[in-house]
Amino acid sequence: MSWEAVVRTLQYPIPAKHALEPPQEWAELREQCPVAPVRFPSGDEAVLVTRYDDVKLVLSDPRFVRNFSADDAASIAEGDSGGVFESEMAASIEGAGHQRWRRMIARWFTARRMLALHDDIEAMADRMIDDMVAAGGPADLKAALGFPLPVWVICDMLGVSESDRDRFAHWSNALLNLSRFTKEEVALAQREFGEYMAALVAQKRAAPGNDLISDLISRTDDDGATLTDAELIATGQALLVAGHETTANMIGKMMGMLLADRSRWEQLVADRSLARTAVEEVLRFDANPGFGMPRYLTEDAEVAGTMIPRGTTMVCSMAAANRDERVFDDPEEMDLSRSPNHHLSFGAGPHSCLGQALARTELRTVLEVLLRRLPTLELAVAPEELRRIEGLAVGGVEELPVRW
Repeated sequence: MSWEAVVRTLQYPIPAKHALEPPQEWAELREQCPVAPVRFPSGDEAVLVTRYDDVKLVLSDPRFVRNFSADDAASIAEGDSGGVFESEMAASIEGAGHQRWRRMIARWFTARRMLALHDDIEAMADRMIDDMVAAGGPADLKAALGFPLPVWVICDMLGVSESDRDRFAHWSNALLNLSRFTKEEVALAQREFGEYMAALVAQKRAAPGNDLISDLISRTDDDGATLTDAELIATGQALLVAGHETTANMIGKMMGMLLADRSRWEQLVADRSLARTAVEEVLRFDANPGFGMPRYLTEDAEVAGTMIPRGTTMVCSMAAANRDERVFDDPEEMDLSRSPNHHLSFGAGPHSCLGQALARTELRTVLEVLLRRLPTLELAVAPEELRRIEGLAVGGVEELPVRW
């Protein structure tokens, strides 16, 4: 079925009944309309892709770019003034510029460096759980551990003050806005965040430290060039947003999914060696990932047997693709020992998530510590009472009440 022939244009993001459950439309779209018309919160129309192979194609093909400043590109949020999808960084790191940027910062996100971070992350998680237990239950696991731990990690990596974490959270939320903030609020947050990062770059130039920003200031590319101040500022912004917002929410969702069905948690308590494959399955099974990955089509292209015209804005639902029965056996079942597990949660192609090794390390370490420290952990509310984050491009739950 062609997307042009579909009478109903879906509102996007597609709402779901519960925070941990997928919209019923995902399965219908994969089967009947893999290239479907959707309407963004701005009112602009775009095209949604939901099948695994199609999502992988769009994310990997150089014809589909991250240029949302084009005159005919769809605006995502009402009164869109940019935000995370139209940042200077996103506009400046296409093609060769993107590969140059990745090469310059990739050494900070290698599996070896993440392994070295493991003990520090574990120790910090233990301290946060100590504080939570001392305060008594029930507690909000997201506020006690899920949010502060990734903030501490990324702040340490960038050489910024953890005491500013509440400001980072506000700025991140504004940059991830779909409908929660006004155009003026988003613009103010962008300005404040930019000023903060500009001051940080100036500080690191004057007094370099053992952190990523200081390293990038002195690091040269293959042609002997360094990153400009604008690129350094945009890098810091992008990493602060991606480095804490997505992982903080994923920790909450991970524990929500594992505790919502008691047999899952008990399986892990009985066999902690499953932690690594369990993390991958949680990433695949996540039904509340947020907006997805938008792309802009620079020339006519065929997707799922349908010709899509140049100038179309497309959005890839990696979460819907991760439940494609053409690729995964029993995709609607959570199999904590699933292997291999080639999910698309971190994207695909040249723009796949640079920080995925860090995210995996944090998720696995948190899970291992909680299994060791709080094997009796359980949800303090019914799973259907968990509240989905609304109005932002990132998916998650507002809080995760637990007891032990």
